[in-house]
Amino acid sequence: MSGADGPRSPGSGPGEPWGGVRPFSVKTKLGALVVISVLITTGLSMIAVHTKTELRFITVFSMIATLLITQFVAHSLTAPLDEMNAVARSISHGDYTRRVRENRRDELGDLAQTINVMADELEAQDAQRKELVANVSHELRTPIAGLRAVLENVVDGIAEADPETMRTALKQTERLGRLVETLLDLSRLDNGVVALRKRRFEVWPYLSGVLKEANMVSSARATMGSGGSHTRTDVHLHLDVCPPELTVHADPERIHQVVANLIDNAVKHSPPHGRVTVKARRGTQPDSLELEVLDEGPGIPRSEWHRVFERFNRGAVRRPHGPGSDGGTGLGLAIARWAVDLHGGRIGVAESERGCRILITLPGEPSLPS
Repeated sequence: MSGADGPRSPGSGPGEPWGGVRPFSVKTKLGALVVISVLITTGLSMIAVHTKTELRFITVFSMIATLLITQFVAHSLTAPLDEMNAVARSISHGDYTRRVRENRRDELGDLAQTINVMADELEAQDAQRKELVANVSHELRTPIAGLRAVLENVVDGIAEADPETMRTALKQTERLGRLVETLLDLSRLDNGVVALRKRRFEVWPYLSGVLKEANMVSSARATMGSGGSHTRTDVHLHLDVCPPELTVHADPERIHQVVANLIDNAVKHSPPHGRVTVKARRGTQPDSLELEVLDEGPGIPRSEWHRVFERFNRGAVRRPHGPGSDGGTGLGLAIARWAVDLHGGRIGVAESERGCRILITLPGEPSLPS
């Protein structure tokens, strides 16, 4: 981790810097304990000489005073260690919420700071692990539902097991295999090191296949009564690509994640018998692309625009419109932003007279220097 949540470098944290001179270090306190004990013993000895007090009384008084001071210093050193031990035990049992009080300016204060930083990092890693499982579950649902729809149609006699149907099933199986491989790389999401497999492809046939798959998956979910996402079959999908021969240079698998999740979200929030439009236009650079997904739902308040693509954010609309829709997992738009960011593009909510309008800009192929 880095930034405010990462470990502090020497000289950068509150209090004294790590490894620097501390006026209240443990060594200083122990040295002061020895000096005070010697001074007490010496002072009492001098008092005994001047007052002719017996030495045994002076010895007893010196031992009592030294033990009291030693007990006080020992308590100040062991009390924070007991607290650290309790916090470390809680962390070992999976409770990352407890922290050690950082109210000391000695080595124990540095140790408390280190334990708190470790707890922050472990808590963040645990959250990332849970998000990874949720992301994988979210992304695997689409090809599994599509494959099941094809196979159920063949088993029920609705469709023939002809080469075209088998190719559709094979395509879903291949996509499922790719997702199993690539979604495991979501642990690298925040580092942005997932490799892209860019190539040039035509936009119209590609997006037509994505919309066809979205319709098929929606029908499959409605038939299965899936509660994991929307089961809308009343929303019409429309594709608008201009010019028809438009091409883009990008990773088709990642762009599929973007478009599929945006369509899923738009359909989920569409009114009954609504319409979702996917528009594709040529960008300013060669093989660049401007992509829009528009719906006719209630839209997104401007105050929520900056939070739309956060993980697990389900928006301000409490009840999605239309029968068979639910609140979703709050991961689809976060995955879409991740895929667009990998391409060096931009994604955001744009102004729209009606419903919600998501605008995506992909840079395409960088121009070669002359």
